[in-house]
Amino acid sequence: MAVTTPLLAGLLKKATIDDHDEILKASAAALKKSKTDIQAQHSRTIALLKLDRYDEALEFIEESGQPLKDRATLEYAYALYKTGNFDLAAETAVKTSGRGAQHLEAQAQYRLENSARVLQIYQDIKSQGLLDEELDCKINNGGAEAQSQWCGETSTRRPAADDLQQFETAYNAACGSIARGEYAQAEILLKRANELCKHHEELSEEQKEEELLPIKVQWLYVLQVQGKFNEADALANDISTDAIPDVATRAIAQSNKLLTSLKPANPFLVHKAFNTPLKPEKNDRLFSFQATPFASNQKTVDLGALKFNGLTSAGKGKDSTSIRPDMVLSSTFSAAARAENEVSKAAIRKVLPELERTPNNVGLVLTLVQMYVLTGNTTSAVELMQSLFSRLETSTNENEKNVRYNPGLVSVLIGLFRSQGRKASIQQELAKSASFWKTKSTAPASLLRAAGSTLLVTGDPEDARVAADIFSKLREQQPDDKAAIAGFVASHAADEAESVDGDAAKLTAVAALTRNIDVDVLESAGIPQSSNALAIAQLTRSRKRAADGESSKPKRTRKSRLPKDYDASKTADPERWLPMKDRSYYRAPKGRKKGKKAGGDTQGGAVNESLNIDAKPGSNAPQGGGGGGGGGKKKKGKR
Repeated sequence: MAVTTPLLAGLLKKATIDDHDEILKASAAALKKSKTDIQAQHSRTIALLKLDRYDEALEFIEESGQPLKDRATLEYAYALYKTGNFDLAAETAVKTSGRGAQHLEAQAQYRLENSARVLQIYQDIKSQGLLDEELDCKINNGGAEAQSQWCGETSTRRPAADDLQQFETAYNAACGSIARGEYAQAEILLKRANELCKHHEELSEEQKEEELLPIKVQWLYVLQVQGKFNEADALANDISTDAIPDVATRAIAQSNKLLTSLKPANPFLVHKAFNTPLKPEKNDRLFSFQATPFASNQKTVDLGALKFNGLTSAGKGKDSTSIRPDMVLSSTFSAAARAENEVSKAAIRKVLPELERTPNNVGLVLTLVQMYVLTGNTTSAVELMQSLFSRLETSTNENEKNVRYNPGLVSVLIGLFRSQGRKASIQQELAKSASFWKTKSTAPASLLRAAGSTLLVTGDPEDARVAADIFSKLREQQPDDKAAIAGFVASHAADEAESVDGDAAKLTAVAALTRNIDVDVLESAGIPQSSNALAIAQLTRSRKRAADGESSKPKRTRKSRLPKDYDASKTADPERWLPMKDRSYYRAPKGRKKGKKAGGDTQGGAVNESLNIDAKPGSNAPQGGGGGGGGGKKKKGKR
């Protein structure tokens, strides 16, 4: 190993945060004398990282070889992370020890959306009892929990009092509420985060503005979803997208601001503004749960700007049976482009040829189902979904069978059945889906919960047994979920009541649920009617005649429509319903051809059975004796 130059050694002893350029020059001079000087290589790597020259640092480490990678493992992992190579960064960080490596791995796993691993890492750091890192771990742990819910992982955690003490924790709790669809609660938490950040004593005004921007962007989205467009418009005017340093957040803010405008916007100007090029860093890109709605907004803007050809071509060559969000979006917007933004029977006819070419295209089928529903043809929508399911059921591909029982697609068919009032079909479909998923480790809890609840109320002992199996599995997966516990108790109460007493005690008591209910008021109010029944009753009352009295209108006498020469004593003509030419007493006017006989001019009229219409030509010659050769000629009448 080469000896480090005295100049570099001296600089390293008295190095401060502002000496990185000097250290870089000294290390370069040392490396000119000896390229294998490991101390100079390490110093150069750190200096490049301190100067935010991450690409150069990574390139230098790669060129220096394995000895530098072994010595500067943490720096190598950090350079990989900052250049967007999250997989290799996480793998490299595991090879070294120390809390810095743990934090770096957690950040890399967070970017990879591996929230379960992130939560495990922060739990390990927390168990070390480091008080100076407790708040940071709590904040990062909250972000990982919110991400896990964004990615669809089940979590029963709800915001606690501790989450309201810091603006970072309140913001993370709000993100978790948004992921669960609890937008009212998210708005409250974002308001709390906004106030805490404004009055933070340790932050400068510039730092406060920087921290407030992502809070406002998320708040803007929550207001839009709740339909509070006036408040959203006012908040959008307070957001300066150019001041957002994070490019991904800036892109989301710009998208949300374009959707907030209360005035009708020119779709071509919106398209131009939406496609303003941004230059994100390699480690600054959208998460998958952000990229999907962002791509949907992009394609929606393209539709508004009449970019039909581009959207149609983008949908070609995709895996039609895939249920990946990007694949479904491409197929959906491709179908919308073929329909040219129209929803009509003519538009459906434009899309159907594509369905013949790719019958298992999930996005295309869903688009056609929506078009059928919007045009009032729910029956065709149901038939289309059932035909897709039939093809996927008979497939030998295991992935296609998983697509068949995808909870989202099943819920579409259930919704169509519900609109038609087909309760038996709903129970049958849910039972079939539950029997498919209950043996798999990745069974969707929402589908199993819906299937179990539906089967419980059928009254069939076999359905009750299946429901008991479903809720037993749910109880194992989510032991603290009250819905799973309630279903488990209800499904076992008839046969094994004693065995579920402990689970029943975990549920809210019936007395507590009915505490504020006045039975006498309910009884006096009578049985409530559905909105449909009330509407029908109202319509029936409006059609009833007014009661006899002064306000009743006199009955109008209809004018007689009998003929002027009508005589009740005479028998009506029995042939009055036939056309005049078909009546037996009809005689053609003189001087004109009589034409065909009765029945010849009317399709479906009486047929003269004496005419042998099946005989061959010439076979109806008269038999027996007769006149001479002219007997077969038709006699001319006198004129």
